[in-house]
Amino acid sequence: MTTFVDRAVLHVKAGDGGHGCVSIHREKFKPFGGPDGGDGGHGGSVKLIVDPGVHTLLDFHFHPHQKARNGHGGAGNDRDGANGESLELRVPDGTVVHSLDGEVIADLVGVGTELELARGGRGGRGNASLASTRRKAPGFAELGEPGEQIDVVLELKSVADVGLVGFPSAGKSSLIAAVSAARPKIADYPFTTLVPNLGVVQAGDNTYTVADVPGLIPGAATGKGLGLEFLRHIERTAVLVHVVDTAALETDRDPVSDIEAIEAELAAYGGLEDRPRIVALNKVDVPDGRDLADIIKPELEAKGYPVYYVSAVTHEGLRELTFAMSELVEQQRKAAPPPERTRIVIRPVAVDDSGFTISRDGEGVFVVRGGAPERWVRQTNFDNDEAVGYLADRLARLGVEDALKKAGATPGDPVRIGAREFDWQPEHFAEAEFVPGNRGTDYRLEEPSKRVGAAERKAMRKARRVPYEQLAERPEVSPGDEPDDDDF
Repeated sequence: MTTFVDRAVLHVKAGDGGHGCVSIHREKFKPFGGPDGGDGGHGGSVKLIVDPGVHTLLDFHFHPHQKARNGHGGAGNDRDGANGESLELRVPDGTVVHSLDGEVIADLVGVGTELELARGGRGGRGNASLASTRRKAPGFAELGEPGEQIDVVLELKSVADVGLVGFPSAGKSSLIAAVSAARPKIADYPFTTLVPNLGVVQAGDNTYTVADVPGLIPGAATGKGLGLEFLRHIERTAVLVHVVDTAALETDRDPVSDIEAIEAELAAYGGLEDRPRIVALNKVDVPDGRDLADIIKPELEAKGYPVYYVSAVTHEGLRELTFAMSELVEQQRKAAPPPERTRIVIRPVAVDDSGFTISRDGEGVFVVRGGAPERWVRQTNFDNDEAVGYLADRLARLGVEDALKKAGATPGDPVRIGAREFDWQPEHFAEAEFVPGNRGTDYRLEEPSKRVGAAERKAMRKARRVPYEQLAERPEVSPGDEPDDDDF
């Protein structure tokens, strides 16, 4: 069983932020020393880093679910929670990151290249950080923000300068073994090579890498055989070398037809038309192979191919071939644009950007979208009225209530912010007018009580009573026949 994996689906989850702490400092002779709840730690992020020591995606094939550490919650006595440890996933050079729908997220080329795939959630602030001149001792704290979650597809495209293409058993693996220190599996049956092989070749002062594509056959670009799985490995190559078996036993094949069939598959795959080509007529150490090579060489040269006689067994022509490949690689390297440093692009917020948008969906719900409002909702504990009132103050200062009125919202209309949906009741929330009450409560959110209080019942009873002096003046009332309250 091969241990090479060049495609894997990865499910990653960044760490959640820790919750802030609600705490009041207490010590002897100081029964109420003020808030001292610490902040929660940030959750760890998930990063992809190119490592030269990794050559396959095998680890992600067996462990597709990866999760970073959560941040720790805050504690009393102004103790902040520890940040969660980030998770660094090592990937091979040439890894392409796709979304599940095929969109390219990043192309990781170059040792040390790093991509933050999922960002950890922010830690919630404790009540010590939320204290203000109005809220001197908040009875609430912010919740930790959930970490990002994403599913991606990792594809490995080998970073090689020269790609060897040809039919099965053409001798590509033998050729790599002869010109480099690579030792691929070699056998006398088709599809011996099940994984791409890489080898480093030294030609004079130049060093370059060579890779082969396992067994291309007609229909490989549409999924037949193994070609579709490994064609991606020659996308980055600068030079393509057709390795042709001149000593093939099949009587219905000839080298020219083999090259035309491979070229048809490369054209169907696309994106390789500008690569220079070389033809390596292999196995010329066999008498019949050399005779066939002499016959087809003029025809191939007439088509514009540089042709070289090689033998992986006797090493005939290998020096000339390696220097020819080196020359083309150098030409491609010089023609390539010089690498540029990554530019840091700063995009300031527009002066008329409110930080949120309001739209109405098909069900008539007013949807508020924006980084700040959605984050505030995620960090609010809706079981605490004081925390809800604090959220309402922040949304009002941001202008959400005014924007809802302009958008046509009326009292009772449903409003959705993030994952929360509620009926909009327009109230005037302003921090300057807020008078704090008991911790954990907000009088602006209290429902008006319909129960009649004791003082009010006493006043109503007093208003119904008639003084005794007024009763004595009534002639129709006989002595001893006192009226009760039901008579009035």
